[in-house]
Amino acid sequence: MAQTGNGTPPTISTHVLDTGSGRPASGVHVSLYKLGEDDRPIRMTQAMTDADGRIRDLLERPLSAGVYRLEFNIQGGRLRDGAASEEAAFFERVSVDLRVEDTSRSYHVPLLLSPFSLMTYRGS
Repeated sequence: MAQTGNGTPPTISTHVLDTGSGRPASGVHVSLYKLGEDDRPIRMTQAMTDADGRIRDLLERPLSAGVYRLEFNIQGGRLRDGAASEEAAFFERVSVDLRVEDTSRSYHVPLLLSPFSLMTYRGS
């Protein structure tokens, strides 16, 4: 099994932040898929963000090269704190596809959300 520079197995992780309230988005349902050769998604795992808005290991198995999809069910998360419900419900689900080529490193994909905008990036 491959290991990162710190001796741990590589993984895919995420962190969801509600930038509208300035707090972590706890309770967001996140699914990890790997896209097959026919581009059909195969669900590998699912988890909920913790009180800090994090899922530290979505992979839970050896990392292999390919295209992965993170799907965030935002409607189920706690993004309504301090916002009108019709504003918080504008985005219901977000999917992010990422290509994994280097299986010796981990991949961290944060998601920053507010009622009418979102952003993601390759974290460290």
